Amino acid sequence: MNFIRLIVILACALNVVTANAAIDWHEVVPGVWKGIVGTPEDYSLLSVADCKPNLDGFSRLPQVGLPALADKITGTVSDGKTSLSIPLVKNEQIYGFGLNFQNVHQRGKILNLHVDHFGGKDTGRNHAPVPFYVSSAGYGIFVNSARYLTVYAGSGARKDSPDAPVAKDRNTDRSWTSRPYSDAVSVLVPAPGAEIYLIAGPTPMDVVRRYNLLCGGGPLPPRWGLGFTQRTPTKYSADKVKNEADEFERMGYPLDFIGLEPGWQSKAYPCTFEWDSTRFADPQAFVADMLARKVRVNLWTNPYVSPDSKIYNEMYPLSGSHTVWCGIVPDLADENARRLWQDKLDREHIGIGVSGYKIDEVDGYDFYLWPDVATFPSGVSAEQMRQTYGLWVQKVTDDAFRKRNTRTFGLVRASNAGGNSYPYVLYNDNYNHEDFITALINSGFCGVLWTPEVRGSKSSEEWLRRIQSVVFSPMAMINAWSSGTKPWSFPDVAEQVKEYSLLRMRMMPYWYSEFARYHFDGIPPFRAMNLEPGFNPETAASTVMKSTSLDDDPYLEAVSKEIKDQYMAGEYLLVAPMFAGQTSRKVVLPAGDWYDFYTGEYVGNARTLEVTPGLDRIPVYVKDGAIIPMTDPLLHAPTKGEKYNLEIRHYGKKDGHYRLYDDDGETFDYEKGDYAWRDIKVERQKNGMLKGSISKVEKNKPNNIGKVTWRFMTENK
Repeated sequence: MNFIRLIVILACALNVVTANAAIDWHEVVPGVWKGIVGTPEDYSLLSVADCKPNLDGFSRLPQVGLPALADKITGTVSDGKTSLSIPLVKNEQIYGFGLNFQNVHQRGKILNLHVDHFGGKDTGRNHAPVPFYVSSAGYGIFVNSARYLTVYAGSGARKDSPDAPVAKDRNTDRSWTSRPYSDAVSVLVPAPGAEIYLIAGPTPMDVVRRYNLLCGGGPLPPRWGLGFTQRTPTKYSADKVKNEADEFERMGYPLDFIGLEPGWQSKAYPCTFEWDSTRFADPQAFVADMLARKVRVNLWTNPYVSPDSKIYNEMYPLSGSHTVWCGIVPDLADENARRLWQDKLDREHIGIGVSGYKIDEVDGYDFYLWPDVATFPSGVSAEQMRQTYGLWVQKVTDDAFRKRNTRTFGLVRASNAGGNSYPYVLYNDNYNHEDFITALINSGFCGVLWTPEVRGSKSSEEWLRRIQSVVFSPMAMINAWSSGTKPWSFPDVAEQVKEYSLLRMRMMPYWYSEFARYHFDGIPPFRAMNLEPGFNPETAASTVMKSTSLDDDPYLEAVSKEIKDQYMAGEYLLVAPMFAGQTSRKVVLPAGDWYDFYTGEYVGNARTLEVTPGLDRIPVYVKDGAIIPMTDPLLHAPTKGEKYNLEIRHYGKKDGHYRLYDDDGETFDYEKGDYAWRDIKVERQKNGMLKGSISKVEKNKPNNIGKVTWRFMTENK
């Protein structure tokens, strides 16, 4: 009798509806509060990533109190599912929800946050569907769940809303709309509880910084990772790879790491993780030979284990119920499966000097990944595994390099919240240049990195335009796995391609310092104009395109104009890519004086430019007082202990200040304090001239700087 009563009680409990109640908030790190609704699952995005907050970075952010909207955020649990409601006010815009490709503004969207490939529309199914958004009002919301979430980002009007829309007669009122005004973001979590974080600003940039620091801060790549990379065709042999590296050197194009595609393995799709002896007879000698050329080796793989792999039998009981391309799927939530895979990679790749991975196909295409009915020995559901598998493969490989005190920088097809500090850049099979730039902009809202890689082109114009964009991105890459293209594949623009490739190398001190700011301070190195002080979206609204998905909503019309084709690169640079077929474009300048990057000439203040740069240039502008540290046009990034010269550029008329970062460029010794910040200053003297100075390095701190020269781009000429 007692057993029957227990069954009845449990059955009733599953259908209990909790009251739509306010949330009790607890501050977990400065400016970040956590709230609990119902009973959250232990398996979450943050638990998988196992990231530790970068507490030191919070000390450099403004002190803030709990945002006023906290007591208006509510949660409900019903039928084993949790719904969250976060209020919105008029003229408020929201950004984020992962790596979207078509729009920067997300208000009015309905999104299903589900790890997948990008299928051509921003539906929420993408490579990094991070459940975090930033408000223009200066706060952020993060839902720490490893489930498929449904987000109504200002869509759906409650009948008891304090700002409910007014009913209209469609037959007589031309202002009637099929999408009435909504004053809330609603999130459905298919679990009996949810962990929600409320992140304060006061500015949207401060919100992004706090989120990144909560997740450990951004990655600090090795210097070579910020150089230039080429991926070779699939069936290249060791000799072909060496010849290609020699050709780069001979022709004067930079090359820091070269990517080998599936043909390096004895079997791929599924993978053995073992070298093909017909193409790479002596892998260790090959890798050593490449390192002697100052070129690193990066290996393509995916984690699905071939029956021909030497770890297949041992991995079999540690894998899921379903296969991918007839390969077993390691249950990476199981420590033994992680150790087995990691040991294989360490023994046969990392241990002989391989410097990184391109980890493919952990993102989507429902017809080849495991279905949601799959089971895993760890008990983690197929849905949760799908949402976190990109995190797991990054964690396992990053840990392997950490054990050898060697930094890596690679590529991965999927990520999620908590993976902010992993040294991986996202990519996909889409090849729309405009979408690539919008994805780069959105990456700054969600703690991931994205490369607008170059593969092939229909014309020399398109080739050059793509190269010009990729130089101003986290990874400057030509992915020639199927096309076989080289930087010089279009001879009529080969010199311009070389110029931009070498510009990438010349800017190495700037890029490296900006990634250090990402790591230590949470500032994304590539980000939307909406995070830039002085950017006024109202001014921009009359000059740029509006969102294509919200045109039928007269309320959202006022906030749906967006800039999705220009962005900030580091502290000082505004980049405005050009696309094939474009001879001119508009560029919206934030408040403050701006100068041309190439010439130092003044271009404007808080205005919209119509520019015609010609084929040889893309518009790049610099803030007044900017200091850009550069080096020589090297063909390879400086190695550990190798000194490099500095050319320090100053733009505009204001005094300038920049913090230059330095460490050994290759190990994790910086985590033990073995790094240096050098203060660079430009100050106006009594005679009216500008003069630069750089602080001395502290005792026992790294000092890789050689000769220092100054170049005043605007004044002192």
